[in-house]
Amino acid sequence: MENRRFRTMLLAISDKLTEDNVRSLKFLCQEVGKKKLEKVNKGIDLFECLIERAAIGPDNTELLRKHLNQIGQTVLLNIIDEYERGATGSPPDVTLPDAKELEKINIATEVIVERLGRKWRQVGRKLGLQDTQLDCIQEKHSRDLEEQVRELIRQWMKMRREDARVEDLIKALRDCRQNLTADLVEKELGAH
Repeated sequence: MENRRFRTMLLAISDKLTEDNVRSLKFLCQEVGKKKLEKVNKGIDLFECLIERAAIGPDNTELLRKHLNQIGQTVLLNIIDEYERGATGSPPDVTLPDAKELEKINIATEVIVERLGRKWRQVGRKLGLQDTQLDCIQEKHSRDLEEQVRELIRQWMKMRREDARVEDLIKALRDCRQNLTADLVEKELGAH
């Protein structure tokens, strides 16, 4: 049962990966071996290889988390979080925006993480998060400002689910007079 839930979770992640994401993951997973990597076209193929090597498993998601972080798909960590929280036998109940919107949010996240700094709580309130949630984020990553900002965006996405839109992030930044950061997000999005 646990194994089936684990595979359902991997499938949910695989569905959200772009071709570029899969290429980057293959590059990070050299230990799988060149021959096997040549046959990998989708995330799920690569995850299968990692399961065979016991690099990932139902109780071992560390490597998966690390690689998703490295390719900038931190949003997909929500799927792993849900899986690990909901150890009740049901498939992961995470509804995320479509791949295109997800990519935009990932691009925006990188810019915001780099620029936002200590004003993140103000932006969090504009996005609709409660002070208790913001306190939890601060405690969880007390020494790492960048991680606080990443966690903020993850929590917001968890709340908005498939309704999460990059425009809401930009509006929240402008409402908090973070116009330069908002401009940079729009510029980055325009470049992609």
